[in-house]
Amino acid sequence: MSAKTKITVAYGDGIGPEIMTATLNILEAAGAQLEYDVIEIGEQVYLKGVSSGMEPKAFESLRETKVFLKSPITTPQGGGFKSLNVTTRTSFGLFANVRPCKAYSPFIQTHFPKTDMVIIRENEEDLYAGIEHRQTQEVVQSLKLISQPGSEKIVRYAFEYAKKYGRKKVTCMTKDNIMKLADGLFHRTFDEIAKEYPDIKTDHKIIDIGTALIADRPEVFDVIVTLNLYGDIISDVAAQVTGSVGLGGSANVGEEVAMFEAIHGSAPDITGLGIANPSGLLNGAIMMLVHIGQPEVAEKIANAWMKTLEDGIHTGDIYQEGLSSKKVGTAEFAQAVIDRLGQMPANMIPASFDKEDTKPMNTKLKARTPEKKELIGVDVFVAWDEEGRDPNVLGEKLRAANAGGLQLQLITNRGVKVFPAGMKETFCTDHWRCRFQTADQAVIGHAQILDLLQQVSNLGIEFIQTANLYSFDGKRAYSLAQGE
Repeated sequence: MSAKTKITVAYGDGIGPEIMTATLNILEAAGAQLEYDVIEIGEQVYLKGVSSGMEPKAFESLRETKVFLKSPITTPQGGGFKSLNVTTRTSFGLFANVRPCKAYSPFIQTHFPKTDMVIIRENEEDLYAGIEHRQTQEVVQSLKLISQPGSEKIVRYAFEYAKKYGRKKVTCMTKDNIMKLADGLFHRTFDEIAKEYPDIKTDHKIIDIGTALIADRPEVFDVIVTLNLYGDIISDVAAQVTGSVGLGGSANVGEEVAMFEAIHGSAPDITGLGIANPSGLLNGAIMMLVHIGQPEVAEKIANAWMKTLEDGIHTGDIYQEGLSSKKVGTAEFAQAVIDRLGQMPANMIPASFDKEDTKPMNTKLKARTPEKKELIGVDVFVAWDEEGRDPNVLGEKLRAANAGGLQLQLITNRGVKVFPAGMKETFCTDHWRCRFQTADQAVIGHAQILDLLQQVSNLGIEFIQTANLYSFDGKRAYSLAQGE
């Protein structure tokens, strides 16, 4: 008998306790060698005044076990409550979200029976950093942060995953036709790392057409790697086209800690009715067993689960007249899986997991030579709602500012150039970006920027933010304005 692996378990809220009980019953019946440290998370913790939804002792449990099996939680309505998932991912460096999306046709109805893709989503960056500011009466900003190390880690993880699990192709999805710097960095990193894996096919899709293809021809994809927000959206699209979001499990993997969960929410509308499908959390638990080195148990459960589906034992969310043989509740479905432990699916491909290679995948960052960074200007964002919001009036006022040759070059509103020579039809808010550079874009100093800001303030114009403009190895490292 092997030593038991201690894991952290959270029963969550809503249907969470029901599906966790069902899942743990299956794991124990299958012979999983586990010891549980149960923690409280979610709504009751939020209501105690803990904004993260997770008390310090819960974090200590994760530091000890490094494995987290988590049920869905409910976040109370209203402001001030942080996403527990985002907090856990960022606090423990769970940089990779892994979501297998596979069709189980004809036992689970789908129009795409050949679908078998894995979506690997960057988990720590992007708009999920949650850095937002209301800056004027009319405008709120949300910062999208993409880093080179973050991009490299997730892209390399995707290729290593494909290599380990015998996948043939990795597709990168971005919107770098619009966000040429942020998404462009991710795409360039993908192209660079792809050269290290010549046996794996690669391609790139703009996220909008990529999402459309997932909804229309998902069988053309194998492994997809993408940024945080895009990955969140397409994961649910992919899960739905395979038959049901309720079947999907996911892993959130870091260098040390990993979290496993269902992809669906806490479903408060069916809480306590005993009808919830535990399959999503069970599939997350199967991924967990492989992660902690118990692949034989994972195989036994996965095959019993598929045999249960084949036998038509279905919860209400996937029940189909003429195909399903029996509609069951949460506990009865779990018992049906337990009754089939040791059996194999007759029609679906049996699960088989690597029993030898339990080493973590390589995500080591490449050494890089720092580029020469030079400050060549500044964007000064101002709040201004006067003179009918005529950008020409604002522009002429700001032309009076001159800090050692650092002068106004253009003004944009919501990214569109409005001065000089803007279009009179352009709608303007009270939020303006004013770009200051020298005539020849020479290198400037911080003292010039401070001098400039004092001059802007003396002109009676409120500056609300600045963004320095840099070049790296002589290449412009900021976006041009629309219409520039």
